[in-house]
Amino acid sequence: MNDNLENQKIAWTPTPEVIEKAQLTKFMRQVGVKTWDELYQFSINDVEKYSEEVLKFLDIKFNPPYEKLLDTSEGIEWSKWCVGGGLNISEMCLDRWIGTEIENQAAIIYESESSTDKGVGCYLNALTYRELFDEVELCASGLRQLEFGKGDAIGIHLPMTPDTIIVLLAISRIGAIAVPVFSGYGASAIESRLNAVQAKALFTCNNFPRRGKKVNSLETAKEAINNVPTIEKVFVVDYEGENNEDIQKLGDKFVEFGYLSTLGFGKEESHGYLEPTLANDPLIILYTSGTTGKPKGIAHVHCGFPIKAAQDMAFGTDVGRGTRISWVTDLGWMMGPWLIYGALINGATMVLYDGSPDYPNADRMWEFTAKHKVEILGISPTLVRGLATKGDDLPKKHDLSSLRAFASTGEPWNPEPWRWLFEVVGDSKLPIINYSGGTEISGGILMNNPLVPIKPCGFSAPCLGIYADILDEKGESVENGKVGELAIKKTWIGMAQGFWNEPERYLETYWQRFENTWVHGDFAMKDADGHWFILGRSDDTLKVAGKRVGPAEVESILVGHELVAEAAVIGVPDKIKGTAMIAFCVLNAEKENLEIELKRLIAKEMGKPLQPNKIHFVSALPKTRNAKVMRRVIRAAYLGEDAGDLSALENPKTVEEIWKLTV
Repeated sequence: MNDNLENQKIAWTPTPEVIEKAQLTKFMRQVGVKTWDELYQFSINDVEKYSEEVLKFLDIKFNPPYEKLLDTSEGIEWSKWCVGGGLNISEMCLDRWIGTEIENQAAIIYESESSTDKGVGCYLNALTYRELFDEVELCASGLRQLEFGKGDAIGIHLPMTPDTIIVLLAISRIGAIAVPVFSGYGASAIESRLNAVQAKALFTCNNFPRRGKKVNSLETAKEAINNVPTIEKVFVVDYEGENNEDIQKLGDKFVEFGYLSTLGFGKEESHGYLEPTLANDPLIILYTSGTTGKPKGIAHVHCGFPIKAAQDMAFGTDVGRGTRISWVTDLGWMMGPWLIYGALINGATMVLYDGSPDYPNADRMWEFTAKHKVEILGISPTLVRGLATKGDDLPKKHDLSSLRAFASTGEPWNPEPWRWLFEVVGDSKLPIINYSGGTEISGGILMNNPLVPIKPCGFSAPCLGIYADILDEKGESVENGKVGELAIKKTWIGMAQGFWNEPERYLETYWQRFENTWVHGDFAMKDADGHWFILGRSDDTLKVAGKRVGPAEVESILVGHELVAEAAVIGVPDKIKGTAMIAFCVLNAEKENLEIELKRLIAKEMGKPLQPNKIHFVSALPKTRNAKVMRRVIRAAYLGEDAGDLSALENPKTVEEIWKLTV
C-alpha cells in the first residue's frame, strides 16, 4: 500500500453476505432505494423525510406526537427537531423492550481490571434488559424521594460500570440533566464543570483500579464539592463491594449509592413512573476541553444526541438487536454516552471493560474480546500503536472469530498501525469503521459503513443525513485532491443546542466563518475516487515554505519507522520559512544518529523544504484521556506560553518535559 493518501488502494470490500445482512440494507429497503449513493443523496436532499424514516427505523415513539418535525425559525444554528413531541429517551432505551424477546437478553456485560493473582478470574457482571430496567426504576425513585427532579443538573464522576449506566438512565428518567465528567479528573476540573451547571448532586465512587493501583476518586470528589455550593448530595458507589470507608462518617451530604434503591424499593410510585419530558428538553451536558479558555459545555436534548448515536451505530458499525459492541471509553468522553444510548435504542448488548486495556497482560484486550464474543470492537489508534509493539503473536493466541468489525474515532490514523490492526489482528478480512465528528455533532460527520469499500486511514463517505463538504478560504467547494475545511451545509438531527448558557460563544466557534454553514475545525481532503481523509485540526495545520502541511502526513512517516512508537508535529515561528516544523517522538528503542535518519526519511518522502528543523525524543506525548494528541498544548509549552486548560490531559507531567525543551 502506498502511504500517500491520494494513491491509497482499496483494502476491504464487502462480501454479498455482509451486504445482505447489513442494517443499512434493511433501511434501504424501507426507504425504497437500491444503492448507497442514491440513499446518501436522499438523506441530504430531503433531510426532514430522511430523519422521519430514521425515527421509523429506530421505532422512536412520541407521546404526544410531535407537531413539527423541523423548526428553523430561529435560524439553522438553532434548529429544533420533533417540536412539541413528548419523549423521555429512557423509555426508548428500556421500557419498550419489556415484554418482548429482548427483555431477557443481556443489556450489559461487564469486566473490570481487577483480578486474582496472575490475572486469572476477573470480576464479572451482567444485567439483562429487565434487570437494568428494574435497577434504573429503583434509582430514579430514590432520587425523587430525595426531591431531585426535572431540570436539576446532576454530575456523574464514575468509571464505565453497570452502576454508571443505571445512574445515567435514572437521571433522564426523572427529567434531570446528566453532567458526566471524566473519572480521572482532578478536583479543579470537576469543580469548574459542576459550578458552571449549578449541579445539585454528584455521583462518585470510593475508588477504582488502574494498573493494579487504586484511584481514590472519593477524595477528589470531596475536594471538588468544597467549592460547589449548589451540591446537596453526593452519592458514593462502593466499587466492587470493598467498603473502604464508612460513608456515613463523611457527613449528611454523603449517601451510599445502595441507599437510593432502598428508598425506592416497595414504593408503588417507583414502578412505571416516567417524568414527562419534551423532545427538546435538556438531557445531557457534555464537556469538551480546548487548549485555551474554559471548557465548553455542549447541551443536548432527548431527541438529539441519542437518536444520532443510535443511527450512526446502526448504519456505520452495523449494530442491531443482540449485537455485542464494545468501546474502550469513559463516560466523560462522548463515546461513553454514545455507546450507552446507541446500544440500548438498537436493542444491542454493550460489553464494558473498565481498566487499562493492556493490564495485567499485554493481550488483555484480545482475551476480553474472545471471552465475551465481542462483534464490534471500538479501539483507538493510540492503543493500537501500543499493542502493535507487543508482538504479532498476542492476538493470535485468542479466538477472535466473533469479531465482525473494528471501529475507531478520536484521532487520525497513521498507515502502519492501521495496517497492523487490519492485516495482523483482522487477517485482512474485517473492516475498520473509521468514524470522525464530535461531541457537538452527537457522533459523526464521516464514517465507513458495511456497504462501501474502505481505504486505509480513510472514510468511504459522510454519515447519512450529514451534508458534508470541503471548503476553501472563500467558502467554495474544493476539487478532489485539494485540502480544505470540513464543513456541514445543512442541519441534522442531533445538532448541539449550543453551549450551556453561552450562546454567543457557540455561534462564534462554529457558525461565523461562512453563512449557514457549520465549520468543524478539521482539514480534510477527498481523493480521486471520492474517499475522504481527515488531516488533523485546521488550527494545527502548518504552512512551511509556502506549502500547507497537515501534521498527520509527517507523523505517519515518523511512526512508519520501526523505532518510533508515537509522534507529534507542530509549527513554530521562523524568520526564513515563516514556520519551522518541530517533531516530538516517543521511541520503542534508542539508536545513535536517529534524528538525522528520521530527518532524511521525511525529506525523501515530503521534500527537503519540509524537513523538520528539530526532532525531540520524549517519554510521552500530552494526550487527552480519549487519546487525542494535544498539539496546541505541545506548541504552547515548547514556546514557553500559557498551555491553557490541561484538565483533560491523561498525564499533565508530559507538558513539563516539553517545557524543559523551551526554545
